[in-house]
Amino acid sequence: MARRDHGELEVNETSSIDDSIAQMRGEAALPRANGELVFEDPWQGRVFGIAVQLHQEGRYDWAAFQQRLIDEIAASGDQDRSASDYYGHWLAALERLAIEQGLVDADELAQRVDDYRHGRRDEVF
Repeated sequence: MARRDHGELEVNETSSIDDSIAQMRGEAALPRANGELVFEDPWQGRVFGIAVQLHQEGRYDWAAFQQRLIDEIAASGDQDRSASDYYGHWLAALERLAIEQGLVDADELAQRVDDYRHGRRDEVF
């Protein structure tokens, strides 16, 4: 995904966000301010980008991810629509789908999370 100088996503022919992603509605709608995507912390933009990239690589159908996101939001009972809570659900949906699709093993994912949590692995930028 290309970025313009002021941080908004640039949609062009070589790197575009599918309309199905950019125009998600209802519970799954992406947090926005003045029409622009909102990321309160760097990890939120990274997890967004990972989910989009995996979809664009054909690793899973977007509708499958979107349904898991809706399920995560519904299961939480959260009425709060902060970007932090939303992307927490986004991450949980992505992890669940990645395991179901065989993109990552559940034990390996748990080990990596533990490594990051305890400082045994550095963030990659």
